[in-house]
Amino acid sequence: MADAVVIPGAWFGPGAPLLMYAGDVADQRGAAVHRYSWSQEFPKLDQPEIESWVRGEVTPLIDTIGGRPLLIGKSLGTNAAAIAAERSLPAVWLTPLLTLPWVVDALGRATAPFLLVGGTADKLWDGDVARRLSPHVLEVEGADHGMYVPGPLTESIAVLGRVVVAVEEFLDAVGWPS
Repeated sequence: MADAVVIPGAWFGPGAPLLMYAGDVADQRGAAVHRYSWSQEFPKLDQPEIESWVRGEVTPLIDTIGGRPLLIGKSLGTNAAAIAAERSLPAVWLTPLLTLPWVVDALGRATAPFLLVGGTADKLWDGDVARRLSPHVLEVEGADHGMYVPGPLTESIAVLGRVVVAVEEFLDAVGWPS
């Protein structure tokens, strides 16, 4: 059986819509989905020690699962990109912190495929960097860090649907689970 680990953001837990539905895509493919919640308060988000803090939080779960789980992370959780790079784990990174050099460096070292999802109104997103790092990118015009777009809420709900389709298409393209 395949496994997927859902790694939350700072304010978007593993049950928030983006993470919930991305994890549900893995679940519908027969994976055991492990939804992680932070066990303690995190340090400053823009300091390099956040990467080792995330590693300390998430590594025990990944070690317990074993194998090559799919990582699904949002924002703060994308600091786990170093783990994915070291272990050659496929990943889905929702609103990755592409303004933090250690996250970009870890993504650049990855040997397994990964999907990057972000919006042009997110100050932590860099579409040029995303497209340089991966052929698998969903960039949503006008979406902010929560993947909300201006206008009626139904427009943001439609973005959520686009994200689910992107995750499904990415997993199909890379043959996950294999």
